[in-house]
Amino acid sequence: MHVHGVPSMVRNSVSAYEGRFPMTAAPPSLAALLSHPAIWRGDDCAPEPAAVPSGFALLDAALPGHGWPQSALTEILVEREGIGEMRLTLPALACLQAQGRDVVWIAPPYRPYAPALAAGGLDLARLHVVRCREAKDALWAFEQALRAPECGAAFAWLATHDERMLRRLQVAAREGRTWGVLWRRPGQRGSATAAPLRLALSPQAGQLAVHVLKRRGAELPQPVLLDVDRTDQPPAVIGTKLRTSAIVATPMLVTTIHAGDGHPAQVPGESAAPVGAATARPRHLHGGTH
Repeated sequence: MHVHGVPSMVRNSVSAYEGRFPMTAAPPSLAALLSHPAIWRGDDCAPEPAAVPSGFALLDAALPGHGWPQSALTEILVEREGIGEMRLTLPALACLQAQGRDVVWIAPPYRPYAPALAAGGLDLARLHVVRCREAKDALWAFEQALRAPECGAAFAWLATHDERMLRRLQVAAREGRTWGVLWRRPGQRGSATAAPLRLALSPQAGQLAVHVLKRRGAELPQPVLLDVDRTDQPPAVIGTKLRTSAIVATPMLVTTIHAGDGHPAQVPGESAAPVGAATARPRHLHGGTH
């Protein structure tokens, strides 16, 4: 029988479909598709399944997953050194160490000052500083650290623009579930197109301006202004300031990789010289150069 020119069989089928999939909700298959980390809508950000809170609420609001990507490579360009770029990362590094994971710094341009790092909440026994004589050794060490399951964060100060190598580093970070940061010093151009997150840092009116150059989400035209001396992270997470006597007793692990000699070399921990650092080989850097 027909009603208003529409067969009853068709009307019943339409009613059954609407009852199963209400018009106000997306079909389950579409909802699952939209929840994929590589997809986002309009001015929203892509979901980040593993993110480490930065300790700064304003920055977290601008980052996919509301924190630093724990399984990806981040490129950070610095307009001028000493503007608070390392203080920006300390709360997250302390958080990762509290989870039992290590932090590796490869080829930092200056000697890390251990008392300041300890006062910022870092466990120096879980901080490994790697010095390399050649750029290819630093790249090798960076990739190994990113892949190591015990490594929570790996920072490297490198000038490489090899897209093939940068893609390898991104894959290593994803497979190792490691927060990798490729630092670009003043005057160095950024080119890590494989990095899902790219930032530029500059001083602005006594604060640190974080320019989001690339993220898995809509463009952010204005920088995020932060006072890096004031974190939103609870004191229990970032640690409390330690007395000098306590800092002196804490070792920092330092290693140097010599090109072609087959093994990392144990060397005096010059980066921790003010605090009587011990020397040791990072657990995940056993073996020769590549």
